[in-house]
Amino acid sequence: METYVAFLRGINVGGNNIIKMVDLKSAFEDMKFKNVKTFIQSGNVIFQTNIAETQKIEATLEAALSKRFNYNARVLVRSKKEMEDTIKSFPKIFKDETWKHNVIFISHLLDNSDTVSKFQIKHDIEKIGYAKGVLFWSAKMEKISNSTMLKLSSKKEYKEMSVRNLNTTRKIVELMKAYE
Repeated sequence: METYVAFLRGINVGGNNIIKMVDLKSAFEDMKFKNVKTFIQSGNVIFQTNIAETQKIEATLEAALSKRFNYNARVLVRSKKEMEDTIKSFPKIFKDETWKHNVIFISHLLDNSDTVSKFQIKHDIEKIGYAKGVLFWSAKMEKISNSTMLKLSSKKEYKEMSVRNLNTTRKIVELMKAYE
């Protein structure tokens, strides 16, 4: 069996689409996914399955979660290898603790290096980069309120993304490796 993580978009944010993690875990188990574990309230679910196609898993999850929790579920799924590759691709700036760092997981619809050009960043206070399946975004902590990436949710592309901070991304990979 392969180990995956599902990133659920738009749950437990701002009082919308409230889903208890115990209920989310149960939903995954009812879909016959194995060794299901949730991590923090923002919708990170680690699980195992024999299904090898992430887009097929995403479609299955979106349909079942939409029905069960009565909302328009949007899910991005990554394999353990994809997550490990993401960690290996972290830019050098991610080591600078005076900057805030996010990993923006992007759907297959946006998965190309041209996606970076869709964001007009302020080069003096923020940086953006691409690796397969992700954008890496960093902003100077003292200037973060001036960054253009804080307006990410107003972009049409936002519906095809799921943002996790650096520490959450690392912890998810650590939890995925524990399945070995």
